[in-house]
Amino acid sequence: MPPLLILLIILGLVFDFLNGVHDSSNIVATMISSRAIRPQIALLMTAVAEFCGPFLFGVAVATTIGNEIVDSNHVNMYVIIAALLSAILWNVLTWILGIPSSSSHALIGGILGAVITNAGFSAIKLAGMEKILITLFVSPLIGFVVGFLIANVIFLLSWKASPRINGLFKKLQIITSLGLALSHGTNDSQKTMGVITMGLVISGMQSTFHVPLWVVFICALTIAIGTSVGGWQLIKTLGSKFYKVRPVHGFAAQATSAAVILTASLIGGPVSTTQVVSTAIMGVGAAERVNKVRWGVAGEIASAWLLTIPATALVSSGIYWLITKGVPQLIQLF
Repeated sequence: MPPLLILLIILGLVFDFLNGVHDSSNIVATMISSRAIRPQIALLMTAVAEFCGPFLFGVAVATTIGNEIVDSNHVNMYVIIAALLSAILWNVLTWILGIPSSSSHALIGGILGAVITNAGFSAIKLAGMEKILITLFVSPLIGFVVGFLIANVIFLLSWKASPRINGLFKKLQIITSLGLALSHGTNDSQKTMGVITMGLVISGMQSTFHVPLWVVFICALTIAIGTSVGGWQLIKTLGSKFYKVRPVHGFAAQATSAAVILTASLIGGPVSTTQVVSTAIMGVGAAERVNKVRWGVAGEIASAWLLTIPATALVSSGIYWLITKGVPQLIQLF
């Protein structure tokens, strides 16, 4: 196996691990904040479900990421390495700051920046990029609307219920969180699978694009390990900064997020779990009372989302130039 391919796989797994750490908050935040289950048990249960996701629901998203965004004839190993480094740096920065940004946006931005720097806009497959951008930007809106509707139905059906119904919603959250973890494992770990498989094709290790079983295994395992570690700062942001999450909110938000993410995964649409879960929480809160949601916090997070793709594209462009031109020029000088 060529050294550059080994480096690419290592970077891919680092990105996958950080994705798990980053997105563990999306899955368990409402469950922990509403005190449905102990944090350590929630993260462990979620990690197991994350690992099983891609084995149960296939790898359509990996094919989209690895085979439908850019023309492989215009992609080299340095392009993918620069894209991964950019996404990793962004994930670490937002993790330290406690900002629930999108790992999906970071990876897409990284790929775009490096590819355009290498071969120009002609290397981008417009149909595939259109599919990805529509999925990424429409899914949060769907999450908000569906969360709003589901919460209204729940409030309507349970308006005469006693406070003891919270016990039911706490138990139901265990089921919805498993569904959300399965959908997240199905969608997010596949992004790394797609990038690694792209590297296998470019390096000549494979003649056609198909995701090997060993790639599925190591990516699913890595994101599961990252999830089990947990991003506590991000859990706090999602679980309490929008509003005080009660069991009914957690159940409605998780059910909404699982449905939206799994549907997108089955059609090969990569989505941002962070965005879908965040907007589902906001939709559920708005269904109870519009001013219940701290919209200022939502605005800060939305700004980070909008900034992610252009920021990571610029960083990956700079990294690609540094790898291919900057470092060789320095070597020649000495």
